[in-house]
Amino acid sequence: MNKVVASADEAIKDVFDGATIMIGGFGLCGIPENLVRALVRKCVKNLTTISNNAGVDGLGNGLLLAAGQIRKHIGTYVGENKLLEQMVLQHKVDLDLVPQGTFSERIRAGGAGIPAFYTPTGVGTIVAENKETRDFDGRQYVMERALAADFAFVKAWKGDKWGNLVYRKTARNFNPMMATAAKVTIAEVENLVEVGELDPDMVHTPSIYVQRIFQGELYEKRIEKRTLRKVVGR
Repeated sequence: MNKVVASADEAIKDVFDGATIMIGGFGLCGIPENLVRALVRKCVKNLTTISNNAGVDGLGNGLLLAAGQIRKHIGTYVGENKLLEQMVLQHKVDLDLVPQGTFSERIRAGGAGIPAFYTPTGVGTIVAENKETRDFDGRQYVMERALAADFAFVKAWKGDKWGNLVYRKTARNFNPMMATAAKVTIAEVENLVEVGELDPDMVHTPSIYVQRIFQGELYEKRIEKRTLRKVVGR
């Protein structure tokens, strides 16, 4: 049951060219920084990434973009990443933008073994193009397929050697859902503890979903966009 690996590089040793990878995080919060850096070092290509956004220049998924490793990105927000915008316009990256609630539910459905579901979001827009629609109680709904992946990279605050995970505040975001929706889930944690140290009632992701875990390092915890309150009289 000991799922601990020594490093991010060891954790991703079987990630292959063309893999589909879910990457947790919202903006720069709760992103698996060590796993992304290891993926850049491994130089795997033609990846499909599933993540809320594509990071920023020089951090997170932005590193994968700069290295030319992403073929397709499925997400909800372009964000402040000018490189992504440029690569999409130059047809170097295939971008699939999904409404954020639909994106969340597609991942949850993938983890729950639900192949598809109906939602009113996107009906009558380009989101619904070439998709099945149905009427339920007088309202139109569009069918959305579940999302699943070969690998899920998640980042937690604490984890034990069995792979039970606890996230901290907003860093929880997409990580718990993604942990359930991949063939192999790899977790990096800020604090790796012994089995029994975590309160069972506080565990957000049970160990059954996690195949590998390691303690990360060098977390930048950068602020994506700093805003300051103006002081009156100055």
